[in-house]
Amino acid sequence: MPLRHFVLCCFLFVLVGPLRAQAKTDSFLVSLLRSHASPALIHVLDNPDSFRYQLIYTRIDRDKHNRPHFHNYYYRVNPRDYFNPASSVKMPLAFLALEKMDSLARYGVDRETPMLTDSAYRGQTRVVTDSSAISALPTLGQYIRKIFLVSDNDAYNRLYEFLGQESINRRLWQLGYPDIRITRRFVPMSEEENRNTNPVRFVKDGKTRYLQPAEYSGLKFDFSQQVLIGNAYYDWNDSLIHAPMDFTRHNNFPLEDAQQILQSVLFPESFPASRRFRLTAADYRFLYQYMSEYPRESLYPHYDSTYFDSYTKFFFFRAGHTPVPPFIRSFNKPGWSYGFLTDIAYIVDFKNKVECMLSGTIYVNRDGILNDDKYEYEEVGWPFFKEVGSIIYQYELQRARAHRPDLSRFVMDYGTAGH
Repeated sequence: MPLRHFVLCCFLFVLVGPLRAQAKTDSFLVSLLRSHASPALIHVLDNPDSFRYQLIYTRIDRDKHNRPHFHNYYYRVNPRDYFNPASSVKMPLAFLALEKMDSLARYGVDRETPMLTDSAYRGQTRVVTDSSAISALPTLGQYIRKIFLVSDNDAYNRLYEFLGQESINRRLWQLGYPDIRITRRFVPMSEEENRNTNPVRFVKDGKTRYLQPAEYSGLKFDFSQQVLIGNAYYDWNDSLIHAPMDFTRHNNFPLEDAQQILQSVLFPESFPASRRFRLTAADYRFLYQYMSEYPRESLYPHYDSTYFDSYTKFFFFRAGHTPVPPFIRSFNKPGWSYGFLTDIAYIVDFKNKVECMLSGTIYVNRDGILNDDKYEYEEVGWPFFKEVGSIIYQYELQRARAHRPDLSRFVMDYGTAGH
């Protein structure tokens, strides 16, 4: 090879190498999945460009004092490989909302104080009642219940408005997640409308205990990395646009950040104080309850059988409405939209003393058209999560542990607490 060609190749390697190096893959996880995979799962794993999947398996080992120690195994995890996080972004907003609520305790309000949302800018809507609540009034606690029980979109919008776009992002960046970007509600709105958030009042015993005025976010985001997905899409007017859909300014929630955020709430002692949400013991208990409770176990809000047990539980359960064994719980937050499926989960088997974290995402959109409601969730997406979860679970059942975990911290009294 001529010297000039060799130098050019080396130069290109320097440029391209770091970009490729950002993707994390561990041979252990690759070998574990492939050695037990069905032909359908092998097909997905063999086509990463089509399915855009990423996976993190977090193995948890306890020491003799029951302290957890974590080891993450990765499969194609790359913060620059964009996926639409959909409802998974509701998770950090729930944590931030409780954190902010605790800071307002001096005004005599808590998560069950009626929270009335007003409007002050175009596109905004008011909320002064909630038929799902025992009091028929909206509260922060009720919004968080609905977020984890059935992934309610309006509940997310109300937390977004309570927190404000700028405060959401600044706090997440402060906690050590600079790549997270939360820019929008889950309702058609312009970028400017999403920067404006509603006035909010907390009212108790007929008196306004705390009034939060309308807010505007002047925060500057880094939109330099353009994200185009698909071949065509339907816009808000239901018109087919023959061009890729632009996700550059959409919410961004890298998978490893999501895994870390969930771990920081389930196991706060595994993070330094500077990277923890400022939550109370009661907050943690409240979150554990509704992250793992099934819709049928909830009294207020009440849900019918449309919301089956695995409705928001993807790993190991969701495909075909799989019944969930009574001794297993998933503390999680999923998301699904635009053909993307995501789940961030901590799965506990109280009978066999097994625990692990699983985080993953996949894209299933064969025709390449977004917003046409033709995605392969049932055929490919949910079976992917079920099989990956099953393989990891079977491995967890048989692997040796120096110390069996004491999981009593995560035992909840479902159907009664918090109502």
